[in-house]
Amino acid sequence: MTEPSLAPDVLRPLSELQALESESIHIFREVAATFRTPVMLFSGGKDSVVMLHLAAKAFWPAPIPFSLLHVDTGHNFDEVLEYRDQATAFYGAALQVASVQDYLDDGRLRERPDGQRNPLQTVPLLDAITSGKHDAVFGGGRRDEERARAKERVYSMRDEFGQWDPRNQRPELWSLYNGRHLPGEHVRVFPLSNWTELDVWDYIEAEKIALPTIYYAHEREVMLRDGMWIAVTPVTPAGDADTVERRSVRYRTVGDMSCTAAVLSEATTVADVITEVGLSSLTERGATRADDRLTEAAMEDRKREGYF
Repeated sequence: MTEPSLAPDVLRPLSELQALESESIHIFREVAATFRTPVMLFSGGKDSVVMLHLAAKAFWPAPIPFSLLHVDTGHNFDEVLEYRDQATAFYGAALQVASVQDYLDDGRLRERPDGQRNPLQTVPLLDAITSGKHDAVFGGGRRDEERARAKERVYSMRDEFGQWDPRNQRPELWSLYNGRHLPGEHVRVFPLSNWTELDVWDYIEAEKIALPTIYYAHEREVMLRDGMWIAVTPVTPAGDADTVERRSVRYRTVGDMSCTAAVLSEATTVADVITEVGLSSLTERGATRADDRLTEAAMEDRKREGYF
């Protein structure tokens, strides 16, 4: 007696996007099953929004079994903060906010001479991890963003000081992850490690995920500084040498207003953005993040100290 053959649709391979989704969901479930108090970094940016959507799918119909954490610099775009609160309410997630401004007000941190607050997020982040006793922290970092992030594995070990040693990484053969750590240490987990910016946008299109409006083309007063279009804001006012123009722009990545630039764009829909990203020769951080231009190893230096 011969065994029945499988139907053709059973043997159909997953698409690249389905395979990425499956891998990310597996990572979420693995962490939830093996760590005591995970937390997910959530800023309202596109990568963290996709990560939140994947987490909801991973545990549906149960609620997401961990809280969200946003390190707010006090210089975030209003549109993003408004969306952050709407998204957490929509997914029924608990949100904790660690405020850089609180640290500045009580003297635990000081403003930088260049006015950038992104590097100041490290101390509030590490304090929030310690006070919450979080042994795993989900982040939205992707390997295609920047050279330092390309060095990291899906599970990134951090010592008792929250520091990262790129030479101390564990093998991840056959998608087997080793999260063992000593008391005081924790693991950063990156479910989107193998995704690209284009994959993220393709997934947003496929899943019909809403994003903050500044990811799409809109008119804004901007000025050209160091080859980047910086918005005119109370945080980044125009100087005597600046020429202010009203241009059609959008943001490829969102963060602190002091270091995040826009790109000239007419892309008003997800399909338009996908076309634009597919034609771009620069990563979003390379094109729009001033904090990554401080030194050649700016990102790696921050990550060694405990940054995202």
